[in-house]
Formats: sequence, structure tokens, C-alpha cells
Amino acid sequence: MSINFIEMLKRAINQRASDLHISTGNLPAIRVNGNIQFVSNEMLTDRDVDEIAQICLDDKTYKEFKRTGDVDSSITIKDCGRVRVNAFKQMNGTSIVLRIINENIPQLKDLNIPESIAKVLELKEGLVLVTGPTGCGKSTTLAAIINEMNKMRKSHIITIEEPIEYIQKSKNCVINQREIGNDCVSYARALKAALREDPDIVLLGEMRDLESISTALTAAETGHLVLSTLHTVGAAKSVDRLVDVFPAEQQKQIAYQLSLVLKAVISQRLLPRADGKGRVAAFEIMFVNSAISNLIRESRTANINQIIQTSMPEGMILLNKSIDELVKAGLVTPEVGNKYTNVNSVRYSIG
Repeated sequence: MSINFIEMLKRAINQRASDLHISTGNLPAIRVNGNIQFVSNEMLTDRDVDEIAQICLDDKTYKEFKRTGDVDSSITIKDCGRVRVNAFKQMNGTSIVLRIINENIPQLKDLNIPESIAKVLELKEGLVLVTGPTGCGKSTTLAAIINEMNKMRKSHIITIEEPIEYIQKSKNCVINQREIGNDCVSYARALKAALREDPDIVLLGEMRDLESISTALTAAETGHLVLSTLHTVGAAKSVDRLVDVFPAEQQKQIAYQLSLVLKAVISQRLLPRADGKGRVAAFEIMFVNSAISNLIRESRTANINQIIQTSMPEGMILLNKSIDELVKAGLVTPEVGNKYTNVNSVRYSIG
């Protein structure tokens, strides 16, 4: 192999990169503060990348990658720590994206998340969603929530992930972590099985299709606390996404079911810091009160933001308000504030 993969990974970690890109026909690159940076002038060959794939994937997963053309996995690499691995085929050959995972699960207080998150920690049943675009820290927020529950409860926690990122060590809870592909075949099947495994809390890595969403709603309805993610921005859009997955003739029933089981939506974005030292999170938090429950049941989700805005004393906050607070605190620039704030909201003067 013409490049030293381990040294490159160590360099990415030292520069606090979120990802390392190893791609046939491209220069090696890392993503730092949301931006791609090349880290070598040496073009990668397919042989280079394929050899790295064999380092990062076990035999079973490597054979699956060769058969299917893409695969998700995770691995702990000596002297480097834990990484999430996505290998895929492209027109020039093999490519790999490695997501660098901090082995130390962050504390909620270190994530800039509003203190009202404590309400989620007190929930015994229902559905909690963490939403946002890819790479915005949803898995980190969920891991921090589970870590806190692990300390303060005496419960059985089951996580179903693809792949397992943060390894949760038992404190006051029994924790079982299952990985799609290695321990179970699908989210929906693993979640159905979980209902027979005496869980109190179930973390579902992603609700990605009708079957997994339907099973998650049933689990939340039958007295379990279910935490999961969606690739949506904003609480109202998250509700719409869950309902819209179902056929039209079922959507009224699903909206009613959701109005009963949904307890909170935490939506987040990562914004570049004004000082150039990384990124900072902006959050939207919705707790489902009677007014929001009625809006969901009546399919009037367009009015949800108005309720969130008037419910700040209950710990709710709109994403735009969170961004506004970051701008006023000098943590992000007005330019960044304008870029990430919804079009119809107030714009910041620049200069």
C-alpha cells in the first residue's frame, strides 16, 4: 500500500476532523468544521483503497461489500479509536468514508442543548425523535441521552443501530446493543423482537420505512420509551414526514396515534463557529402538550410553530430563535445566521 492509512487516520483525529475520505482516483481528504480539506498530494489507487477496506471490514462484511457494492460497519482501530465505516463502489473503483467517533460519550451539558432536555430524561413511555440533516450530531445527542438515563435509572435499554457507534457501558441499567447485519437483519424485525425482550427503553437508530415507523409507534403505544431519528429539519416537518410515509387511507389513523404517543422532537443543526474553532449546535425543541396533540390529530401541523413560539416558558424553542441567540452571543456570525435561518424570518444586518 502506497499510503500509511493509520497515520492518515491519526492525522484526521488530531485535526478534529469528523470524517476521512479515501477514494480511488482522488486525493485523501478530511472534513473539518464542515469543509473538505485534502491531506496529501498522492492520488489513491483502487489497490490502495481496497487494502484499506480489508483493514476496516471483517471478512463477512468485506464479502458483503464485494457482493452488494456498499456496506455500513464500525470498528475499533488500535491507537486510533472507534470509526464508522461506509465502503462503496463508484466508477473508478472503491471508496470509503470513515466517521470518527469520540469514544467518550459527551455529556448533555457539553452539547449546547437547552436545559429543558431534562424533561426527556423523565419520560417513561412514548416516542422521542431527534431530527436533522446528515452529519448534524443526531447520534451523538441520542448517545448522550442514553448515557444520562443509564446513570439515573434502573432499566433495561436495548439499542438497535446500523452500525453501532458509541459503545454504552452498563452503569445502573442493563444495556444490550444490537447491530443490523451482525446481530439482526432489519430495524423492523429487531424492534418487533425487542418488545418480547422486556425493555424499558428502546433506541432505534433510524425510522426509515413504513414498517419500522409502524412498529415504533406500536412500541411507544404499549408502554415503552422509544427514541429514534429522522432526516428532517424542524418539529412540524418531522410530524408530516411520519404521517406521509403511510398510504392516504391510513394517514388520519396514524395522525391520531401519533398525537397520543409523540412526546418530544429535538431538531438540530450544526453551524460554523464565529471564531473558526469548530461548529456549534442550534436546537429546536417541541414537547407535545394538549394544544400540539390536537394540531397533530387534526392534521394542522402548519400551526405547530406558533404553539412552540408561545410555549417558551415550558422549555420549547424554535430553531430560528436558537440561531438568533447564537448570533447575539457572538458564537456565529450574522452571515451564518442568515444562511441557516428560515426565509420568512428576520434577517440580520451584516457589516
